[in-house]
Amino acid sequence: MSKTTITEIIESEIDTVLAEDIDFTGELKFSKSLMIKGKFDGKINADGHLFIGPNAHVKAEIKTGKLTCYGKIDGPVFAKERVELSKESILNGDVTTPDIIIESGCKFNGRCIMDEKQHSSTTNQPQNPPSSQPKKQ
Repeated sequence: MSKTTITEIIESEIDTVLAEDIDFTGELKFSKSLMIKGKFDGKINADGHLFIGPNAHVKAEIKTGKLTCYGKIDGPVFAKERVELSKESILNGDVTTPDIIIESGCKFNGRCIMDEKQHSSTTNQPQNPPSSQPKKQ
């Protein structure tokens, strides 16, 4: 049976925490777990578990293994494993992930694509390409 609840934040188990007083701009790359409690603007490209704290505001394109959000995100999210949106969270952007949990009360404004392969393999390709065969008369 799969776990269908949102991952609880236990800071002592998170490898890196960007504190509430940090206002960071740039590109983040990490492979373990990271929690953002302040503001971040840029790009996130990671394999690990990204936590967005309750008072955090992230403006970024996010590519991660797993995302757990309790704060606010503006930008697209690509998660290899799962996206978890708590009832307090706000996400303005499209989501591509094979698994998603959205608690009642969350504000999600965007599209959700549930097949992670669809984004990478069909980007810029028509869904039904026109036939290039001439019609027989």
